[in-house]
Amino acid sequence: MEAADGCDFAEKDPWGRYVRYDEILGKGAFKTVYKGFDEADGIEVAWNQVNIEDVLQTPEQLERLYLEVHLLKSLKHENIMKFYNSWVDDKNKTINMIIELFTSGSLRQYRKKHKSVDLKAIKNYPPIIHRDLKCDNIFVNGNNGEVKIGDLGLATITQQPTAQSVIGTPEFMAPELYDEEYNELVDICSFGLCMLEMVTCEYPYNECKNPAQIYKKVSSGIKPASLGKVNDPQVKQFIEKCLLPASIRLPAMELLKDPFLLAETPKEPLSVPLHLRNLIPRFVNSVQSEPHPMDMDPNGKNLQKSINGTPQSTAAELQCFTENNELMLKGERNDDYTISLTLRIADLCSK
Repeated sequence: MEAADGCDFAEKDPWGRYVRYDEILGKGAFKTVYKGFDEADGIEVAWNQVNIEDVLQTPEQLERLYLEVHLLKSLKHENIMKFYNSWVDDKNKTINMIIELFTSGSLRQYRKKHKSVDLKAIKNYPPIIHRDLKCDNIFVNGNNGEVKIGDLGLATITQQPTAQSVIGTPEFMAPELYDEEYNELVDICSFGLCMLEMVTCEYPYNECKNPAQIYKKVSSGIKPASLGKVNDPQVKQFIEKCLLPASIRLPAMELLKDPFLLAETPKEPLSVPLHLRNLIPRFVNSVQSEPHPMDMDPNGKNLQKSINGTPQSTAAELQCFTENNELMLKGERNDDYTISLTLRIADLCSK
C-alpha cells in the first residue's frame, strides 16, 4: 500500500518504512508531532520530531526526552501508546520517534468536542509514576472509544519506595509532589483531577490566578472550587477518594473496586415468550431422511444421517408456535461425546 495514495511526503526514515508529511498534529516547546504513514502495515502513525539544538540548551529536557524513549520502548500495555521506532538524524540534527496515532487527539480536546465521554475507560498503570497525568496527556481514538496514556517524558519507573524532585503541572499535582517524597499514588490524585475536569469541563483550580496561589491551596489540602459543581454524589465521592491525603489514599487496584468504576450489569436481551402448550416434543430413533441443506454442524458441513445399514443416530425435535412464527429445534447425537443442534424459524405470515 502506498503512502496516502501517492501524495508527496517530507521525508522518510533511514529504513524506508515510515514517511512524514508536513501536516502538524501538535506542537510543544521542543517537540513537533507530524502525521506519518507506515508503508509496511498501511497505517497512519504519529511522527515525533525534536530539534537537537533546542534540547541541548536545556540538559534536563534532553534527559526527559531520552527517558521517554526508554519508557516507550520498554512498556507494553493496552492503555499506553505503542512505540514503533526511534533514531537520530545527524544530518538534519533531529531526534525522531514513531508512535501510535490517536485520531481524536487528547482527552481534553475530545471532551470539548463531545458532551459525553466514558470515564470508566481511563485506567492507571501502577508500576509507573507518570508525574504529569492530565487530560492533555491522555489520548483518544473516537471511532472505537480507545483511551491511552501518552507523553511519558516526566514518567519514571518505580525502583524506590519514594521518588524525588518537584515536577509536573501545578493544577494536577498531588500535595506530596511539592515535598519531593512521593510514590505512584501521586497519579491517583492527578487521575481524580482529570475526572473532575471531565465532569465540569473546567481546569482544576481555575479560580487561582497564578501557580503560587495553586501551590498554597494544594499544599494546604484545599480542594478545587469546581468540585462543588459536581452534582452526581457517586462521581463526587469517587473524586474525593482520589484527592485524599497520600497516607490514606487508595491505590489503583482498590479504586477499581469502587462502585463508580464497576462494570454495569448488561441488560437482558428481549425475547419472545414461549408457551408450554405450544411445545411439541418428538423423539426419533431412526432418522432415515436425506440431509437438509440447512442442517449444519459447527464446522459448516452437512449433517450426514446414518442410512443404508450404518448405525443410526438418535434425534429429538422441539416445535413451538407463536402468533407469527414457527420455531423448531432439532438435536441429534452423533456419538458418545458430541451432538448437533439445528434451529429453524419459519414466518407463518410470509406469502
